Amino acid sequence: MEQSIRTQPPGPRPRPPAGGGSREAAVPGPAAPRDAVAARPSRLRPASGAGAPLARLRQRVARSGAGPGAGRPAGRPARLTGIGAGVLSVLGTLAFGLLDQAVFGGLGLLFGFGFVLVCFQTAVRVRLADLPAAPVSGPLAFALTVALLDPVTVPGVVGQVLAICTGLALRAAWLFTGTGLAALIVAARFVAQRRIRRSR
Repeated sequence: MEQSIRTQPPGPRPRPPAGGGSREAAVPGPAAPRDAVAARPSRLRPASGAGAPLARLRQRVARSGAGPGAGRPAGRPARLTGIGAGVLSVLGTLAFGLLDQAVFGGLGLLFGFGFVLVCFQTAVRVRLADLPAAPVSGPLAFALTVALLDPVTVPGVVGQVLAICTGLALRAAWLFTGTGLAALIVAARFVAQRRIRRSR
């Protein structure tokens, strides 16, 4: 009894705090609850799978603001390729030829004005890389429309060739006007683009 009293330090004994389960609450358990572990933010990086590079690329594109139509101002018409310029020339010239033939019974003024308008639109809308396609596709569309819609007086291949040559000769003013207008617009666009590049 005397030995136990001597080993205890002098002074009042520490009292346990209020509450019966204080020692259990103060001593952490061997493992934290699952909810607490799930609530902690994970510092691990997501596993890189097959779609990880694609997702990162999409994030970079979204941040930079680049997209399929980001570089083009709003309201600016889309540029035509060389094939698109040829299709527009053929379809537009043929449409005006059919309309002129249905209304006036032949290829006259409406066909000529329509051809000049088609040449203008093609030269304005074609992209810079395909500028030569505008003055080339116009005469081809004009000759094709004349070959399809102009009447042939002499049967056979020779008669067809003569009809095309006669139709082109009679409408040479419209042909040169539309082709010359397209060539002037293309040349002006080419010179303007070169000046812009030099100024930069």
